[in-house]
Amino acid sequence: MKILIAGFQHETNTFAPTKASWQSFVQGEGFPPLARGSGVLALRDVNVPAGGFIQAVEAAGHTLVPVIWAGASASAHVTEDAYERIAGEIVEAVQRGGFDAIYLDLHGAMVAEHLDDGEGELLARVRAIVGRAIPLVVSLDLHANVTEQMFAHADAMVAYRTYPHVDMAETGARAAQILMRLAKEPERGLTRVVRRIPFLIPVNGMCTLAEPARGTYDRLGALERDGVVSLSFAPGFPASDFPECGAVVWGYGFDKAAVTAAVDALASTIVAQERDWEVRFLDPDAAVREAMRLAERATRPVVIADTQDNPGVGGDSNTMGLVRALLRHGASDAAVGLIWDPRAAAKAHEAGLGATIELKLAGGSGVPGDAPLAGRFVVEHLSHGRVRFDGPMMNGMWTDIGPVACLRIDGVRIAVSSVKMQIFDRNLYRAAGIEPERMKILVNKSSVHYRADFDAIAAAHLVAKAPGPMAADPADLPWQRLDPRLRLRPNGASLGEMRGSAERASSHAPAR
Repeated sequence: MKILIAGFQHETNTFAPTKASWQSFVQGEGFPPLARGSGVLALRDVNVPAGGFIQAVEAAGHTLVPVIWAGASASAHVTEDAYERIAGEIVEAVQRGGFDAIYLDLHGAMVAEHLDDGEGELLARVRAIVGRAIPLVVSLDLHANVTEQMFAHADAMVAYRTYPHVDMAETGARAAQILMRLAKEPERGLTRVVRRIPFLIPVNGMCTLAEPARGTYDRLGALERDGVVSLSFAPGFPASDFPECGAVVWGYGFDKAAVTAAVDALASTIVAQERDWEVRFLDPDAAVREAMRLAERATRPVVIADTQDNPGVGGDSNTMGLVRALLRHGASDAAVGLIWDPRAAAKAHEAGLGATIELKLAGGSGVPGDAPLAGRFVVEHLSHGRVRFDGPMMNGMWTDIGPVACLRIDGVRIAVSSVKMQIFDRNLYRAAGIEPERMKILVNKSSVHYRADFDAIAAAHLVAKAPGPMAADPADLPWQRLDPRLRLRPNGASLGEMRGSAERASSHAPAR
C-alpha cells in the first residue's frame, strides 16, 4: 500500500490566557518542530505516535506518503490562521490522491478560534474527498475529548494507555496494525461501540502510575480479546468548554456482542470507582511545609507539582505562587523549573555569569493572587538552551528553549527559559546548570508528565494548587457550554444542578 501520513496535535484549554499561533507549531514547544515531507519520516525514532506507525508499516513493506506533522504545547484556542494553514496542507495532499489509505496522528482535544471540534472538522473534510472506500485510521492522546463527528468519519481510532505518555509510539504501531487489517479485509466493516462517562476527571487523577487509572488500563488490556480488535479509554481533557468535553470508552471489532460486552464492562468499572478518581490538593504553604518536613530525612528530592501553571495543560509556566512560598518558609536547596520569561533570561545573559541583577521575574499570568517577583537574583548559569531529551517521553528528540539562565534568590534556584515548555525531562533542569538529583525540593511546572523521568529520583510527590490559569479541579472552572448533565468532578454536582442552585439562591435573595 501507499499510506498518506500526517499529524496535527494540540490540547486546547479554552480558559487559558495564550493562544496557539502558527509560530507555536513551527517551534513545537515540547513537541518536535513542524516537519514536512521527508522530514516527517525522521520521526520514526521519536516517541510520538507517528514514529511507531512509520516503523510498523515500513517493516511490513508499505510505502508512506508524508505530508506534514505539527504539534504545539497546550494553550488556549488554536488561531484560525494556524488551523487553516496546517489543515489546508493535509486536505490539499488528500485532494492530490495517489494513496490507498490514510493515517492521521491527532490529539483529540483541539478547539480552534472558529471551530469547537478541530479534529472532527479535519476528518470530515478528508472523508468528503475520499469517500468510504479509503480506510482512515487515527491515533489519539489519552486526554482526547472524542466527539461524534470524529467517530463518524474515522474507520478506527486508538488512544494512548499511559499518563505520563510513554506509549505514544506503541499507540501508533497499534493504529498501523488496525489499518493494515482493514486494508486486507475491506469488505468487513468494524463494529463500533461508544459509552460516555458521566463525570469529569481531574487531570492529576489520570496518572497511570497510581490507582484507579493503573487498574483501569490493566482491565482494558484484559478485555481486549475474543473478537475485540481494539479497546480505548480517553479520560478526556477537562478544560475545553464545549458540549462533548469529557471521558469516553469505545471499542471496535467484528463481533458486536463481544465489543459491546467489553466496552460496557470497562465503562461500568470506571463509574463504580467514581469516588476513587478524586484528587487531594495542597495549598502552596502546606505543600512547601510538607516538602521541607519530608526532605529533612529524605536522600532524594521531594517533588511538588505546580499543576495549575502547567504549560502542558494551558498554563504559561510563569506564576510565582510556589516560589514565594519557598522563600516565605526559608527553603534551601530548592529548584523551580521551567519559568518562562524571555526578558529575564536576556537580562541575565547581558549581565553575565556571577552578576547580581534586580528584576521583576515572571508573574504575568493575570490570575488573581499572582504577580511578578521583585528581587535581587544571582546569575549562576547561562546556556544556549539546546536540549536533548533522554527521559522516557520524547526520548532522543532535540529541542531549543532559547537562552536559559539559572537565577538564585536565597536558597531557591530558578531555571528560566525563553521558550515555554513543560518540564517532563531532567535535562531541562541541566540546561540551567541544575542537577535535579542534588536538590532537596523540586517545584515542577507539570501535572503528571514529569513523573516519567522524575519518579526514579523522587522521594515523594505532592500536588499543589497555587494561583494559575488551569484549575486542577474542573469544578472550579467557569463552564458555560458543557453538557449540563455532566458532573463537574467525581461525585460532584452537574453543571445543570449548579445553575439550578444559583437560580434558586438568586430568587430568594432579598430585594435592594
